Amino acid sequence: MADTDVHEATPQDIRRGRRIALLLFLVGFGPIVVATIMFYTGWLNPSDRTNKGILIQPPEPVASMGLETAEGRPFESEFGPEVSGSHWTLLITAADACADACQEMLYLARQVNTALGKNQNRVKRAAWLEQPPADLSDYPEMRLLSLPEPASADWPRGNGPFDAPRAYLVDPFGNVMMQYGPDHSGKDMLEDIEHLMKISQLG
Repeated sequence: MADTDVHEATPQDIRRGRRIALLLFLVGFGPIVVATIMFYTGWLNPSDRTNKGILIQPPEPVASMGLETAEGRPFESEFGPEVSGSHWTLLITAADACADACQEMLYLARQVNTALGKNQNRVKRAAWLEQPPADLSDYPEMRLLSLPEPASADWPRGNGPFDAPRAYLVDPFGNVMMQYGPDHSGKDMLEDIEHLMKISQLG
């Protein structure tokens, strides 16, 4: 039987492999990183561009909210670069009974999602409602989340749903980066999200 030559990797081979791996990473993830930096910092964006919602700087991890899915999984497990098919998420939160302001938030989230047109599949909707309405049939795509320990939730900037119903925008990496209160309109949300869809390939 003929001996089989085994080629041992030289230091040059190792360095070449690392350069190729770095190049592949930059090609695949470079545009995503740049787009995210552009949005959060305004870099290379028109100077007169202003977001309508309240920008959370630095963005805060959705994990700090302690939310769980209906299946009992941590909500944050649906986000991150290692998660296939992660999306932007418009998260509605409201404490106590879901009264008029809460109902308006649910309605606006649905209308904004529809108005995104071809990009509507890039944005999911979810809600934590301390006392959900008996009938949510008008919002079939709205996923209800639970909060096992409401008092322990760390809401972004301390502006939680106990003050007023809120909408949070969560990026596909699981960063809570924008919030909207009852004083914001559906147009405000739509303009911000449309801008994001233009500059980012995330989601």
